[in-house]
Amino acid sequence: MGVAADIIIIVVAALLGALIAQRLRQPLILGYIVAGIVVGPYTGGVTVGDIHEIERLAEIGVALLLFALGLEFSLNELKPVRNIALIGTPVQIILTMICGYFLGRNLLDWSVVSSIWLGALISLSSTMVTLKTLMSRGLVGTLSSRVMIGMLVVQDLAVIPMMIILPQLSNPKAGLPLVAMAVLKSVIFLLVMLYLGRKLLPWLLAKIASWNSRELFILSITAIGLGIGYATYLVGLSFAFGAFVAGMVLSESDYGHQALSDIIPLRDIFGLLFFTSVGMLLDPAFLLANWGKILSIVLIIGIFKGALFSLLAVLFGYINIVPIAVGLGLFQVGEFAFVLARVGLETQAIDQNTYSLVLAISVLSMVLTPFVSDLAPHLYKLKKHFFKHESLQTENIPHGGLRHHVVIAGGGRVGQHIAQVLTLLQLPFVIIELNHQRMLECKTAQYPVIFGDMSQATVLEVSKIQKARLLLITTPSVVVSQSIVKQAHQLNPKLPIIVRADGVEQARALYASGVSMAVLPEMEAGLEIARQALLCLEVPVAAIQEYTDSVRQQLYAPISQSTVDQQLLTSLGNIKNILEISWVTISPASSLINRSIQEAAIRSKTGASIVGIIHKKIFHSNPKADYTFIEGDLVAVVGNQRERNLFKQLAEVELKPLG
Repeated sequence: MGVAADIIIIVVAALLGALIAQRLRQPLILGYIVAGIVVGPYTGGVTVGDIHEIERLAEIGVALLLFALGLEFSLNELKPVRNIALIGTPVQIILTMICGYFLGRNLLDWSVVSSIWLGALISLSSTMVTLKTLMSRGLVGTLSSRVMIGMLVVQDLAVIPMMIILPQLSNPKAGLPLVAMAVLKSVIFLLVMLYLGRKLLPWLLAKIASWNSRELFILSITAIGLGIGYATYLVGLSFAFGAFVAGMVLSESDYGHQALSDIIPLRDIFGLLFFTSVGMLLDPAFLLANWGKILSIVLIIGIFKGALFSLLAVLFGYINIVPIAVGLGLFQVGEFAFVLARVGLETQAIDQNTYSLVLAISVLSMVLTPFVSDLAPHLYKLKKHFFKHESLQTENIPHGGLRHHVVIAGGGRVGQHIAQVLTLLQLPFVIIELNHQRMLECKTAQYPVIFGDMSQATVLEVSKIQKARLLLITTPSVVVSQSIVKQAHQLNPKLPIIVRADGVEQARALYASGVSMAVLPEMEAGLEIARQALLCLEVPVAAIQEYTDSVRQQLYAPISQSTVDQQLLTSLGNIKNILEISWVTISPASSLINRSIQEAAIRSKTGASIVGIIHKKIFHSNPKADYTFIEGDLVAVVGNQRERNLFKQLAEVELKPLG
């Protein structure tokens, strides 16, 4: 069967390798590389016959990999961390290349060109491994992850000029003129693509999409990416460079997201061939013969890159855990080193031993990444032990400080909705958020926010939890919530705490931790959908309320232990589902100011009934007839639309004298 049999062997071997990698919680590409070693020419057993044909197919995988990178590329992603990404990353690449050059010249006794190649190869970190590690630990979206992803994007972009310039160095007659010519060709091609691509490609995709044939759309996307890549190859540039530019142009069209989602499966299949072919060229005998040298180089590169990334993070103003996490997360040599090394091997800029050494270093450092990055929290705790006065980032904190306020642990959608309500009611609060993007959202909305881990006592102390009136925990994680509750009660034992729970079992565990109330969002959403459905089915409102109260009573049994005011407010919330209720503020021009409920004759004049008043932030249920209104009172009135409107007019309009 020829190459078809080889492809079948590779796919089956890659599947087995990927299953093992997934089981061991390692990136799938490591499984592909190991599978390539097993079916490669240096091991016995089932072996791929024609490696060169597989390598040609693998080139399509490289092109599709960079095509997808172009589709994903967005300058908006770099804005929050643009300084360290756009300035710090080139500095890191240059310094790492210098380190690699001296490593090659002094430790390995390589030539000048090979040493430069080594520096370029080790300067790149692994986007795939880093993202996989961040996702598995639930850290995507944190400030550390934003910094890492921003620097990785710039590193990935740096592969393109490296693929153009480095092969020219191996030609002794090339010199600067050929390098300059390659750069000039790239700039011209890029400008032409940006001009024509923005006009022609979106129109072409719109035309194809109008035919409603997904098969034709996928074929068109693939043809554009590979066709433009081949065009760049014909003019003497990199095949992969053209594919990247095509993806970057398409990313700005209305069909960029659909193109990316359609190309990813194809990219992954051909990427499988690429990473497996990488493993085929790795000689296990070479690893065994040079294991001491390989471990030494991995250690040197890891320490140098880790320290350099951490130092850059500090120099660009990042504090707390960020420098540690960035250094331990990006110390490895990444998958694009494989891409670049293949170019060096094909152009004979590096030999097979150099290629094998780089592959071994890359694979070993990638395997170590999840384990090394897990050390970040532990090293951060050790750092805090010796540097206890490290400041936390805060935004929009009131000048007078925080007191008698609400602490919101979590600034996501739920936390921001709560903040919006508290802002409207002019109640003081502060948000604690560890996700940097969400912290920026809260900052933009002018909410008081503290950037930090809400389960840490230091962060809670900064939020003045000792002076707070209430703590609201919006995270769905019961482990995190219990940790926050424990720390908060140590600082403020009498503090009421309301938490979000994911299921009845979590609610019970949280009640056992000492919270005042555990809210079940899914249950509340289900009850509201059921209530709306029953209203549409014309079921009596009283029957609906009886049903919802019964369900809540079963699931929220511990609520009976809450305070009297909480029970009254809950009852008032139930009343609004049976009777129409409005909250009306007594305005400065109101005719009700300094008059009692009895004097104003509310019931006889409007027909509405007053069921509650919030007076100076204190709730009064069923106020007595001698209660006197003052400016700013928030009054809850029950009645039909006309009756409530009459009361609203009375509360907002000044009393006109008779005659």
